[in-house]
Amino acid sequence: MADQNHVTPSEAEIAVHWGEEEYYHPSPEFIAQANLADRKAYERFSLEHFPECFKEYADLLDWDRYWETTLDTSNPPFWKWFVGGRLNAAHNCVDRHLPRHRNKTAIHFVPEPEDEPIQHVTYQELYLRVNEFAALLRDFAGVEAGDRVTIHMPMVAELPIAMLACARLGAIHSVVFGGFSGKAAAERMVDSGSRVLVTMDAYYRNGKLLDHKEKADVTVAEAAKEGLTVDKVLVWQRHPGRTSSPTPLVEGRDVLVNDLLKEYRHRTVEPVSMPAEDPLFLMYTSGSTGKPKGAQHSIGGYLSYVAGTTKYYQDLHPEDVYWCMADIGWITGHSYIVYGPLALGASTVVYEGVPTYPDAGRPWRIAEELGVNIFHTSPTAIRGLRKAGPEEPGKYHYHFKHMTTVGEPIEPDVWRWYYHVVGKGEAVIVDTWWQTETGGFLCSTAPALHAMKPGSAGPGVLGVYPVVFDENGNEIPAGSGRAGYLCIRNPWPGQFQTIWGDPDRYVRTYFARFNKDPGSQDWRDWPYMAGDGAMQAEDGYIRILGRIDDVINVAGHRLGTKEIENAALSVPEVAEAAVVAARDELKGTVPDLYVSLHPGYEAGDGLVKRISEAVVKEISPIARPRSIHIVPDMPKTRSGKIMRRILAAISNGSDDVGDVTTLANPEVVETIRAMAQGARR
Repeated sequence: MADQNHVTPSEAEIAVHWGEEEYYHPSPEFIAQANLADRKAYERFSLEHFPECFKEYADLLDWDRYWETTLDTSNPPFWKWFVGGRLNAAHNCVDRHLPRHRNKTAIHFVPEPEDEPIQHVTYQELYLRVNEFAALLRDFAGVEAGDRVTIHMPMVAELPIAMLACARLGAIHSVVFGGFSGKAAAERMVDSGSRVLVTMDAYYRNGKLLDHKEKADVTVAEAAKEGLTVDKVLVWQRHPGRTSSPTPLVEGRDVLVNDLLKEYRHRTVEPVSMPAEDPLFLMYTSGSTGKPKGAQHSIGGYLSYVAGTTKYYQDLHPEDVYWCMADIGWITGHSYIVYGPLALGASTVVYEGVPTYPDAGRPWRIAEELGVNIFHTSPTAIRGLRKAGPEEPGKYHYHFKHMTTVGEPIEPDVWRWYYHVVGKGEAVIVDTWWQTETGGFLCSTAPALHAMKPGSAGPGVLGVYPVVFDENGNEIPAGSGRAGYLCIRNPWPGQFQTIWGDPDRYVRTYFARFNKDPGSQDWRDWPYMAGDGAMQAEDGYIRILGRIDDVINVAGHRLGTKEIENAALSVPEVAEAAVVAARDELKGTVPDLYVSLHPGYEAGDGLVKRISEAVVKEISPIARPRSIHIVPDMPKTRSGKIMRRILAAISNGSDDVGDVTTLANPEVVETIRAMAQGARR
């Protein structure tokens, strides 16, 4: 019988060449204090006890009225959780903590300028500020339960305050990442039917005070073209009492929140008791093509799920200081900066600026000053920090007990730097896999119960059951060495409810592919398709290979881009790597590889050859890149994500690389184009 690890892959399989990594184990000290140290928890959350097992998460919250039905499956796949229950998210994140934690810091706001003092917003102050802004939204802007409010703001304390004020009223907030353009914000306002825009005049980024108010004017103008009139633009001042934007206010439409708030001082708003299955927020996924999808998340299911996963997988205790370095404009920030930590009464850090400003030691100075002991960031940020200051963490006296990585697969070599250098060999790492649509973690090791394995996300979290299907919907056994489509067998409370205004797209995108009976009301017939390629090792750990769309088909061999990037990163000089599919007349598509180097290294033919040989050695001659371009920097979004679609356009000779206005470094695009397209002439 042929060795299944080395068969020629068919169209239904993705070739996998990764070897298994060694295990790392949590320390006895961590295990002793962990929230989840009882292996019987996985029995309590077994499919035998589904869906009632999730009562354990829901019981972490205050309910105005207990639910009658844990999971309503009557209209698949539009699942409803905790039906009949009523609660308010703002009460759960603020009010209920006052008796015990009134004077404890809820939010540490760290401005980018180091000469500006850190603001420590206590739960009592958060209560007052959320109430005042909720009163303003209700009485001045006319916001009621069910209305949509668009929030286009940078990373400042006023952002979670605005979100919680909406939640207090039962209004649905739609936060747009601050780095997005005014046009992108308008698209989301039009789609959601939002008539109120909350924004800020300016903010700091990389040492500059950027005009943000100008984007609001673009938003309103673009929305008008699509037939939506924005009634109110509420502008927070970055420096209260003084204007930081040269863009003037529009009379009758724009108002300075800081001035208007004086009329609402100490005003309180009774939290509106909402049905558990009503929407809490919309989070738009920002694909490079097509209309953005508004993922609609519920109040009861979502909040219980992020509270539970924060407690058990982030190991968050009320006395911890927790810093998630994501942006609140993404789902990670919603779930694991705002709602998860605040639901548990912990202290959460909101940092305004760039991690490497004014130098690569900044994150570790912040951690040292605030006593951060739980740290959460993305592989992109880890690679960037390693590139900018590989020795910096050792200069500072902070101590993390726990670190998270999220957002994309992490290469084992990068993982080890994170563990040994950033974590100082003390911190447990959870490598989490999940999505905007899932609300919270789906795959991760439980930090006190499972060994860590570099590059592997781990098994399904409590109550979540992953499965890997081939092209035809057949289950690929764990340990087979084969990869396929990662799916989840069962619903979970954090799962989004629908795509706002487009239920057909919701079913088509996430459920239709592997549904065998569209008429079935049994949840077992509706596996959720994530769109990611993955393999499952013999130990049950899931390894993410990247988006199925990112798989490159080279002469019938389907190669995961992440493996090729990982091979390139095994070369010591390489700091970042990105692979894209380039058209080829003979093979259909071939990999093009872009790399940037650590400081102090120079490009050269010898280095290009070593990178190419590393790919061949780690994977196969089939994976050898057509071209290897050593570039000064990757085109990145303001959140640090490499925009591979731009590199793909360059590799395929396109003159149109698409919109580059949301890039942190748009000037690098032409440099890369000249290098890459010039090399092929």
